[in-house]
Amino acid sequence: MDKQKHYESKHGSTSSSDTIAAVVTPPGRGAVGIVRLSGPRTRDIAQIMLENEPEPRIATFGAFYSRQGVCLDQGLSLFFPKPNSYTGEDVLELQGHGGPVVMDRLLREAIASGARHAEPGEFSRRAFLNDKIDLTQAEAVADLIESASEEAAHAAIQTLQGKFSQSVHELTEMLTELRVYIEAALDFPDEEIDDVVAPEIKARVSELCKSFKDIETKASQGVQLQEGLKIAIVGRPNAGKSSLLNRLAAEEIAIVADVPGTTRDVLRQTIYLGGAPIQLIDTAGIRETDDMIEREGVRRAHAATSEADLILLVIDQTFDTDWRTQIEELNKPTQAKLVVVFNKSDLSESEQDDWSDTPTICDYESISLSAKTGEHFDQLHSCLRRHLGLVSDAKGVFSARRRHLDALIQAQHCLTRGFEQFITHQASELFAEELRQAQALLGIITGEVTADDLLGEIFSSFCIGK
Repeated sequence: MDKQKHYESKHGSTSSSDTIAAVVTPPGRGAVGIVRLSGPRTRDIAQIMLENEPEPRIATFGAFYSRQGVCLDQGLSLFFPKPNSYTGEDVLELQGHGGPVVMDRLLREAIASGARHAEPGEFSRRAFLNDKIDLTQAEAVADLIESASEEAAHAAIQTLQGKFSQSVHELTEMLTELRVYIEAALDFPDEEIDDVVAPEIKARVSELCKSFKDIETKASQGVQLQEGLKIAIVGRPNAGKSSLLNRLAAEEIAIVADVPGTTRDVLRQTIYLGGAPIQLIDTAGIRETDDMIEREGVRRAHAATSEADLILLVIDQTFDTDWRTQIEELNKPTQAKLVVVFNKSDLSESEQDDWSDTPTICDYESISLSAKTGEHFDQLHSCLRRHLGLVSDAKGVFSARRRHLDALIQAQHCLTRGFEQFITHQASELFAEELRQAQALLGIITGEVTADDLLGEIFSSFCIGK
């Protein structure tokens, strides 16, 4: 059973024998709008809607007609016969004027002539099921459309061009070679394994671990380019939280005043660092208060810490002498990573603590800076880059999903677990089985091995027309 029939048997999807159609340009008015068709009836519909039968891969100007011979629009038509098309099927694009009424008329005529509305992501799903792209490339299409920075777009292009898949295939080949070697080693007498086989296997496992680490690093950064971080900025009133937000955002987002309790609600702002999105969450100053509105702000501040990946605890180093208590109180209810920011270094005259060497002051990562002047802000940027997992050279980074990273980590666990069993118990059969499982996990990344619900989940998140 091929991938198309297997998918339909599992999901009850509409038949691949259907011809699908959709408007592939964004809603609204524009200079150009495009209706795309794909499937076995594409040629028949082209004969109805076009003056002449389209020539393959040649842009042809002409009128677009209804079945009754009424001219609906005029523009360019492009025909791509199977299998040399995006979906691997006959594909027709009608490039007309980009008004919503025009696009709706063309789409309705295509459907009346034998097509049906395409489901979200169905064009890309058919491309995958017809082996035109693998699953990582299909996901990269969505990532490229959704990319919010140049770095994210570049990473998506890398995956779309097959760089991620190539790395995964190279890993799979290395695992296959090791598995063949292990199974061949079963013929060795036990006394010869240590002298002959073990050193070679150890060298191959070491090389595989390095390759896994390299791909995981790039995939992890690719995930961060898509997901980013949520960072909650918390602390006592007047510690400089809003000033820190404004400095990070490079604009006046929050009102800054000397009056404690100025910020009473949660403020959110997205910035980009190394192309990765960071959602900054500025919160009300945490303190006991009788003010009902401020008390609600404090409650929301505590709630913000529970959704954050990273917490910046802002301490006024000129005033807050109980900062150790603040750290203890904050660290109890949250699993997020904590960075202590000792603010107002430009005003500090304290000789009690050596603020210039903050890592020695507390058990958490800490930075002394001035949100007002920007002093030592480069240290905070470096800190955030580390937590994002950003590397200095992002040229080889490819877009990735959390499921890719999880599969890579699990596959490496299979490798190391099997190797430990081999070294400890000379369990070659168990090692070979762990390698087989590692290969299967890598196959899930590219779609060669597919969980029943995975494809539906992935392609349903696509926009219609892609």
